[in-house]
Amino acid sequence: MSALQLDYRNVNSLWASVLVETFVRCGVQQAVISPGSRSTPLTIQFAAHPGIEAIPVLDERSAAFFAVGLARRSGRPVVLLCTSGSAGANYFPAVIEARESGVPLIVITADRPPEMRECRSGQTIDQQKLFGGYVEFHHEFAVPEATLPLLAYLRQTVVHAVERARWPSAGPVHLNAPFRDPLAPIADGSAAALEAEITARFFAGVNATAVRRETRTTITLGGHGVIVAGQTRPADARAYARAVGRLARQLGWPVLADGLSPLRNFRREVPGLVTAYDVIARSAVAPGALRPEQVLCLHEWPTSKTLRQWLQATDAPVTLVTERKDNADALHARTQIVRAEVTALAVRVRRRAPRAWTQAWAAAEQQAAGALRRGLGRADFLFEGLVAARLPALLPRGTVMMVANSMPVRDVEYFWPANDRAHAVHCNRGANGIDGNVSTALGLMHGRAAGVLLTGDLAFLHDGNALLFARKFRGSLTVVVINNEGGGIFGHLPVAQFEPPFEEFFATPQAVDLGKLCAAYGVKHTVVRELRQLERALATLPARGVRVLEVRTDRKRDAAFRKALFAEVAERLN
Repeated sequence: MSALQLDYRNVNSLWASVLVETFVRCGVQQAVISPGSRSTPLTIQFAAHPGIEAIPVLDERSAAFFAVGLARRSGRPVVLLCTSGSAGANYFPAVIEARESGVPLIVITADRPPEMRECRSGQTIDQQKLFGGYVEFHHEFAVPEATLPLLAYLRQTVVHAVERARWPSAGPVHLNAPFRDPLAPIADGSAAALEAEITARFFAGVNATAVRRETRTTITLGGHGVIVAGQTRPADARAYARAVGRLARQLGWPVLADGLSPLRNFRREVPGLVTAYDVIARSAVAPGALRPEQVLCLHEWPTSKTLRQWLQATDAPVTLVTERKDNADALHARTQIVRAEVTALAVRVRRRAPRAWTQAWAAAEQQAAGALRRGLGRADFLFEGLVAARLPALLPRGTVMMVANSMPVRDVEYFWPANDRAHAVHCNRGANGIDGNVSTALGLMHGRAAGVLLTGDLAFLHDGNALLFARKFRGSLTVVVINNEGGGIFGHLPVAQFEPPFEEFFATPQAVDLGKLCAAYGVKHTVVRELRQLERALATLPARGVRVLEVRTDRKRDAAFRKALFAEVAERLN
């Protein structure tokens, strides 16, 4: 470790520099900082430390989701810092997403000291437990003092906060940091006496400790079963796919892989891979020949409501493997929870499924996936689902992909084919919200190879302020916006037949000129009117910068086509 990066100009400077030095020694490498006055001591030290990439982002909500993207991609805790008052409240949606998605985030809200609270002092609110139960750990620091005992307390509290952001489940923590004046690093001699006392020994033992994991876990399964694989973010996606493939071979079970699962992009590693399970579950054949006796669910249930309802109807016992500590079974099935890593999972096979079982599933997958592919080929217009179906083949191998919620994530589930392109697909499926998708994508791609965001128009507009960061962004992001001038997902819900008020209050039509919006932020914009044009635009991803490809579609026609296609394929399976 290099020489200590401590600042003795005043009490706040020393306090903040000890905090930042401790973070760096714990393995934290990035801090996203929203501007403000009360956070000045910390901002100065984060910006000055050579071991931290300090990134200023103006809009707090955008800053928070940007930090989620950084932490989601790296797996390391990212610091998120703001001033006092309502600034921290704008972090709340991203804190919720971090909690629900298991993303390590360390939120620091600067605050007024206790004597300036509850007295109408400016930019002061009650920040105690601001995020309620959505954080893994909350603590308010003491008001800074230049004493060794209190600096030791600060050091150990930071160490604990980093650990809690990673273990036993990754998630957000909240540290509230009060400061008295002077906030700027004005030298006043108040901390100079400690310069001779704090040596490298003060930080001895502070390091990036490994997260403790479960040892090898053995489960017993057998008979006619299925493996259902939900979203996950393994450090080694190929090793993960091989581990799941090994389980599938041992049991003789098909693997129903969510569009957000790495398995769809490592087809050769996983025998019996099923991607068309949504339309299969809609058919009359599913309750009969394909009905499982057991279900092995990995991580969480896929997006498909149809699949979840079908699995509930089977009433088969479920073994759910998860590293999270919360209740991950929204089906409320007869479920045994196994807290373990999938790659550390061993199976004792009580009775291997007969070959006819996997053959039946393989036949259903072949017929359903083929019918979906042919149906898409018959579309004589630019159907939204074609974008999700074509992206795996169009994008360079190993592309990092962010998918927004609502229709884009569902079209990925419906139409993203099994492939061997090793793409890494991300989505904020913790809270399933449309907020922060552009900011998260920018965080995912920042400082890395070119990536793509697939989003709808409402999700894009909801996070338009993310484009403020485009000029400082170090990376390449291509945003594919499906612009159907409203909320297409609502056209698939029963409420769509109630007009009024459906169009105005649910579909929420919009007529924003996305080209002018992008121009205001200095972002390149292109309108896409046919599939070949999109294919040419994605043939080469730019080396740097942000660009927007606006794919204009017809919301009502697309909804009708999607419904008709699913009904046709389900009937063919019957």
